[in-house]
Amino acid sequence: MPKLSYLIEQRDDILIQQAPTHTDCLIVGAGMIGASAAIALAELGLQVTVIERAQPLAFDSAQPLDLRVSAISLASQSLLNQLQAWPAIEAMRHCVYRRLGVWEDELSYTEFNANEINQSHLGHIIENRVIQLALWQQMQQHDNITVLCPETLESFQHHTHSVTVQLSKQVVEARLLIAADGANSKVRQLAGIGVTGWDYQQSAMLINVETELDQQDITWQKFLPTGPLAFLPMPGNNASLVWYQHKGEINRLSRLSNSQLTAEVNRAFPKRLGLVKVVNKGAFNLTRRHANQYVKGQVVLLGDAAHTINPLAGQGVNLGFKDVLALQNVIAKAIGSGQCYYDSTVLARYEQQRRNDNLLMMSAMDTLYSVFSHPAKPLKLLRNMGLFVAHRAPLLKAKALEYACGLR
Repeated sequence: MPKLSYLIEQRDDILIQQAPTHTDCLIVGAGMIGASAAIALAELGLQVTVIERAQPLAFDSAQPLDLRVSAISLASQSLLNQLQAWPAIEAMRHCVYRRLGVWEDELSYTEFNANEINQSHLGHIIENRVIQLALWQQMQQHDNITVLCPETLESFQHHTHSVTVQLSKQVVEARLLIAADGANSKVRQLAGIGVTGWDYQQSAMLINVETELDQQDITWQKFLPTGPLAFLPMPGNNASLVWYQHKGEINRLSRLSNSQLTAEVNRAFPKRLGLVKVVNKGAFNLTRRHANQYVKGQVVLLGDAAHTINPLAGQGVNLGFKDVLALQNVIAKAIGSGQCYYDSTVLARYEQQRRNDNLLMMSAMDTLYSVFSHPAKPLKLLRNMGLFVAHRAPLLKAKALEYACGLR
């Protein structure tokens, strides 16, 4: 079984690999989206080079749960299965959930169940690092994937049918330059691709807790005027909590000790959470960003490099995985029909497939965020009536659930 061969030197226990002078695809960023894109394109027979600053740490079941987690949809699970990374995820850590609860007032409580769409579950809560590590392990099974780590992008130049990329240690000529380097994408900036968006004037706090209650098969969100309180089940008696609030309040909460924050959580969160003990915490600001274009010449944006979304429903990484699948399908069809896969007309099909879908999801999350944060009593009555009706409208619930799971 082919492995990645590291050829130059070893420094600080991280190996540096000799880059090929030419490659079909150079991917900047080997997180969840970049690594999955590498495998997806390698499966088409393309030579793929990936650069990343640092490799993920090896998994140890004794390690504490990571703060950064994702709610992986059924569609994303299907892609990870296709890329053969899912067995490795299952062998590490994950938590399946079958129900989703949403409410503002108790009388408006609405619950979505996997049974309503004839599925065994709705998704999994998984640490980002676990997903990345599983994908890295799978990259090693492809002899047409070259990983350069540690390595960084310095600059690049467009040509008619290629891109010359200056890395910190070498120069690589690529047919495609793929940006999977996150919300502050350097590739996007160097390509001169602008973004539109705004700051939500809110922050979110991620809190890992030990739970008094056994791990449940449900994830839930309670809406408040200051922002939602969310519960994401994790393996064992553990959970990841998300606390949306004004920036000043999140700053105050971030300065508390774990024991002080435990008291705040037990006081603020719904009683159904049970008693908890805080073990780790972190915070980030909420922003929306959407690239003005996903493709420019031979530069292609994927995932957060193209779009960042309000994390209200945990759809960010799922949209990124949809980007990967769309790009793979577009390039596969081009190769199958004898077209040049890196031609601008071919790459434009990827943007056509993904831009409107991403914009629809971004707008839906913004609308939901605005509706539930508005303090007006008439609007509060309407939104609670909407939840009340939705709970008793099985066809509507099923369609919404299928869309959220990526099945439509």
